Order: sequence, then C-alpha cells, then structure tokens
Amino acid sequence: MPLPELNLGSGFDIACRPGEQPLDIDQVAAALNETLCNAPPLLATTRFTIELGRWLVGEAGVYLTRVLDRSESCGHTFLTTDGGGHHLIGATGGLGERGLVNFPIAVANRFDAPAEEEVTVNGCLCTPFDVLGDSVGLPRAEEGDLIAVFCAGAYGLSASPQAWESRPLAREMLV
Repeated sequence: MPLPELNLGSGFDIACRPGEQPLDIDQVAAALNETLCNAPPLLATTRFTIELGRWLVGEAGVYLTRVLDRSESCGHTFLTTDGGGHHLIGATGGLGERGLVNFPIAVANRFDAPAEEEVTVNGCLCTPFDVLGDSVGLPRAEEGDLIAVFCAGAYGLSASPQAWESRPLAREMLV
C-alpha cells in the first residue's frame, strides 16, 4: 500500500557544546538524495518530510536572565537567576540531555571580561535540576548582572513548563 507521507525524523540538532562539529548538510543531502532516488516504486508518490526548526534557528537565539543572588556553599559559588528551566528547559537537561555539557553561557554585560572563577548558574525553581550552567568559567558576576545562554533559538519557551511555581512568562523578542 503506498504511503501518502513519510516523516524522516524529528530534525537535526546544532553544535552548541564543546567539541561538537556542525552538521555537514551537503553530506546529508547527498545521502538522502541517493537513498530516495533508489527507493522502491511503492514510494514514488510519497511525500517525505523532516522537521528542521532547531537546525534552522537554534543558534540564532539567546536567553537572557538576571542574577538575583550570589552565594557560596561548601567551596562552590552559585549564581541564582530569575529565569531557568521554566523558560529554557533544554539548557537544564530537562529534555533528556541531563549530564551533557552546558550550553554556551556568558555574563552578557561583561562579554570582554576574562573568566575569573568557576560557578554554577541556577534557575529560581525549587528543584536541583534547574541548572543553566554547571561549573562554568565566567567573569565575576554579581546581583543584577545578565547571564546569556546561547543556542536558545528553538525549544525555548514553547517546550518549557511555563508558569511553573507561578513564575512569570519570559518575553520573546525578535530583533
């Protein structure tokens, strides 16, 4: 029986962690072309689809959150922000990426400053999983500074548990 449509998958990710290489889209296109050109006649009228959202826009987004508190505990420095997993769950590992290396992160109002210390950047939710950056090297950040989390252009607010603990929604802006 012919298939009217065949979804080839959920799309492609982006290289946003140290050591990851960008997807070679030309190689993927050539392999797909060869495979589909040699597909059985049963698939001749099939429409093939793939979701490319994150691959197209993931690197274009930056999530900004403000430091609410700086604290020290057991020799570690923690920065607690007004945002977190309820706005950008992918950066916390809440979409199944727990244990992977952090998304790129910076102190947004001090881009030119060198890293001075290793800190953990927490969100404001009452869960130990609300971590935007675990043991990251950053310039010294204080209350009021802005933290930027990169590669946030897809699966941000729309994929996150909005209003968790009655927290306010993030603002989304297209610039």
